[in-house]
Amino acid sequence: MLRLFLKALCLTLLLAIAPAQADVRGRVVSVHDGDTLTVLVERRQVKVRLTDIDAPELKQPFGTRSRQSLAELCFGKEASLDVRGQDRYQRTLATVTCAGTDANAEQVRRGYAWTYTRYARARSPLIAIQSEARSAHRGLWSEPSPVAPWEWRRGR
Repeated sequence: MLRLFLKALCLTLLLAIAPAQADVRGRVVSVHDGDTLTVLVERRQVKVRLTDIDAPELKQPFGTRSRQSLAELCFGKEASLDVRGQDRYQRTLATVTCAGTDANAEQVRRGYAWTYTRYARARSPLIAIQSEARSAHRGLWSEPSPVAPWEWRRGR
């Protein structure tokens, strides 16, 4: 009974402070891949998954280039996080802006990430950005038949 009460209390506290974290700032200290990085926020490392995009896995074609692109955009720079929640791996889900650039959109624009249609809003501007990158054959769209990361993971 006490355990259930403590869980409910923790959940209530998390929901109460979530709106205050909508705009979090920190310095990017690590880039894991094309859609995940670590931000130092008030001396605490926060692992962040960029929302609404899915980058190639590191062992996929363009995986390393995708990671390099995100590092170029964000590593060592101040980042602003528009926090949307947490995923099942306890990563913070956010739109990340580094040095004034929307990193989520820029990864898609450069052709180093897909719009993750499973989670992105139906009218997300990322859909048009991806379409333009595909038409211009940028990044992974230079391949004749690129495999989306969610399909690649399913096949592993």
